[in-house]
Amino acid sequence: MHTRNVARVGVPLLAVCLALAACGSRDEHGAGDSGGGTVLKIGFDAPLTGDLSAVGLGLQHSAQLAVDKANKDGLVPGVKFQLVAKDDQAQASIGQQNAAAFAADSAVVGVVASYNSSVAQSMIPTLDSADLVQVSPANTNPSLTQGANYTTAKARPHKNYFRTIPTDALEAPAVAIYTHDTLKLTKVAVVDDGKVYGQGVVQNFTDKFTALGGQIVTKQQVSDAAVDYSAVVNDIKNSGAQAVLFGGEYPQAGPLSKQLKAAGVNIPLLGCDAVYDEQYIKLAGPAAEGDDVVTAGAPIGKTAEQQGFIDAYKAAGFAEPYGIFGPYSYDATTAILQGVKAATAANGGKVPGRAAIEAAVQQVNFPGLTGTVAFDQYGDTTNRTMVMNTVKDGKWTTVGTVAQ
Repeated sequence: MHTRNVARVGVPLLAVCLALAACGSRDEHGAGDSGGGTVLKIGFDAPLTGDLSAVGLGLQHSAQLAVDKANKDGLVPGVKFQLVAKDDQAQASIGQQNAAAFAADSAVVGVVASYNSSVAQSMIPTLDSADLVQVSPANTNPSLTQGANYTTAKARPHKNYFRTIPTDALEAPAVAIYTHDTLKLTKVAVVDDGKVYGQGVVQNFTDKFTALGGQIVTKQQVSDAAVDYSAVVNDIKNSGAQAVLFGGEYPQAGPLSKQLKAAGVNIPLLGCDAVYDEQYIKLAGPAAEGDDVVTAGAPIGKTAEQQGFIDAYKAAGFAEPYGIFGPYSYDATTAILQGVKAATAANGGKVPGRAAIEAAVQQVNFPGLTGTVAFDQYGDTTNRTMVMNTVKDGKWTTVGTVAQ
């Protein structure tokens, strides 16, 4: 969930050594035996403390439910799965350390990670060097799967990385289409939080909105640690903007919307999925009314499988909600589990090395909570439904799908 120009992240020597030690060059997997069968670990990484802890914990809980179901169903005969969660604190350097630890543990067969695209950017090379599959439920920066030059020449940087959520190359343009065609607005201010995700949202929105004939009247950047947005608010107020597109996450988006309205700038705040959270409405208060955000799918609960997930989540008594990303985390975890199942079956019932599991994940195709889970040649999800949502009467309300 997440700087558009993504530089290649250097991997410390220690991380490389650890990763190479667990590259899975051996034919069979070096997992431990608990006496009751083979124990395989699914790594998990997200911000579990700090401002984004609620969404991070919702991701973790959802992943845990997927692991619990696999164990209950005996998904892979003779195998018990264990979720091993690590907190990246939304910091790329910590995510990289976590990746090295996962790579060094021979029992880890896949990693669900991460929430922030900037953190994923730091983790991917280390996990890739260890042939360790990584599936993200929330990263939306297109360059992670399609390369830095994805707008002109797509090229997959790392074969180990997949995601179950559509990219900003689809989400942000959907907001632009909705803003121009449905809201009939032509002048928009853009603000980003300086992170990989936020800058990507702004760039992809800008490209589509200007192509439709819209105008970006001002561009600003804020720190993700900022609490006072008065300078940005004054600039937007003087720009004549009819809306503001925020590239970032709900902890900053909520206060920005609140301060805009308090200053008499009664225009909608627009955003992508990292803004869609109940906490956003709490942070913005009444100012959130009429704000518009795109998500990669409609709220779940219509199918028996979705309702089963909701019921299991409630029964577990988790304090944090699963939120918009929980179902994607469940599907990301299940994709790895299904990859292990397929690779093991193809290997005569014996768990193979990491490379075989990685290759099997590329081929998965199953009905998930978010729709059919499958990946294209870049590792991106083939499920690309976009839904616009607005805050109405203090609650998120689905407006409808957006044609691309």
